[in-house]
Amino acid sequence: MKINILAVGNKMPDWVNSGYAAYINRLSHEITVKLIEIKPEKRNGTQQLQQFLNVESKRIRAAIPAGGRLVALDERGKQWTTIEFVNVITEWMREGNDVTFVIGGADGLHQDIKASANELLALSKLTMPHGLARVVLAEQLYRVVSVIKKHPYHRV
Repeated sequence: MKINILAVGNKMPDWVNSGYAAYINRLSHEITVKLIEIKPEKRNGTQQLQQFLNVESKRIRAAIPAGGRLVALDERGKQWTTIEFVNVITEWMREGNDVTFVIGGADGLHQDIKASANELLALSKLTMPHGLARVVLAEQLYRVVSVIKKHPYHRV
């Protein structure tokens, strides 16, 4: 199974890049994760929020790999415990399809992206910056693989 992370935002602070890399690099021999950064639409005073989201939605759609499962991150999505996430990822691995996680930009995701996703996933009930969501998702993927491989990283 290959995991793609489509993330709106292409100029992340160093702490985001370092945090993301710290977890993804640990996964390099366990599972393939590819980060695809989507250029955010420039905000100006004349456009409305839906216009920004429409443009970003088109960029996201163009970058989604064909086939596989689409998981949109949204604060109103399902909240899984780590073990529930392990079970979900294990099932997806059995199915053999690739998985693409989509992280929106500062204003979230267009409704059409959320509606077309196979799953809506909330990393927390708290709203967080999209850069931090990237790091949290990377850590959780590492944690899930650690549990699957019976590595002592995750402690119950």
